[in-house]
Amino acid sequence: MLDMHVHLTGHEDRLATAENIREYLEQARRIGLKEIGFADHDYYYQDLDLPLIRKVATEYPDLKVSIGLEVDYRPEEEGKIRAILRQFPFDFVIGSVHEVNTWIFDLPEAEPMHHQRDADKMYEEYFAWVEQAAASGLFTTLGHFDLIKLYGVRPQTDVLSLADAALTRIQEMGLVVELNTAGRYKPVGEYYPEVKIIRDIQRRGIGMTMGSDAHQAGHVGRDLDLATQLLKECGIKECIGFCQREKEYYSL
Repeated sequence: MLDMHVHLTGHEDRLATAENIREYLEQARRIGLKEIGFADHDYYYQDLDLPLIRKVATEYPDLKVSIGLEVDYRPEEEGKIRAILRQFPFDFVIGSVHEVNTWIFDLPEAEPMHHQRDADKMYEEYFAWVEQAAASGLFTTLGHFDLIKLYGVRPQTDVLSLADAALTRIQEMGLVVELNTAGRYKPVGEYYPEVKIIRDIQRRGIGMTMGSDAHQAGHVGRDLDLATQLLKECGIKECIGFCQREKEYYSL
């Protein structure tokens, strides 16, 4: 199993100390992970000691430790993102859309708006930004692909139609989509992306990885055994890790 979406500092509620890194790596070893990928949020970048992760990782020769970054994608900030990514040799970079046209839609206070807006338009706008993120060339991975569903609002139009252009661009760019287990603990109560989309990803030949989106050590690897089984049921036979932005394949 791989966990390629782990937040060492959470939402800046702890420091990236050697002790905290070890706590995450001990959990990864305890549950038998083959690879763990640290990917803190880009807006905490200046507070991270990424070389320290590399140093502590040498204490765990049985565990592959990758270092990435989860970047909030905004079209007007592509230059700023490129500048950040030049500062460290990241193994992978997750592009995530948490905001559309200044609306940060995944905050608790945003939930009423989900129920008030036109669902089809909301999904169209969201997937348009995901498509732009994929086209930017900045990322290896697209995070929690259908995050817009987190409050359980569904479009009238088939979601595969709404997501088609984004998935086509992901396929063209050779990017990877993650199966993110954190959605099971959100109001929507299911993985990102939903099974229908996973099956379409498999049909298109797009690679997939897995991530818990853990914001604390105890959540590392959460539900990845179930996620592995789901991927197998959808016809996916391998999962992707990264080293220096190059894909590494693991059989499920």
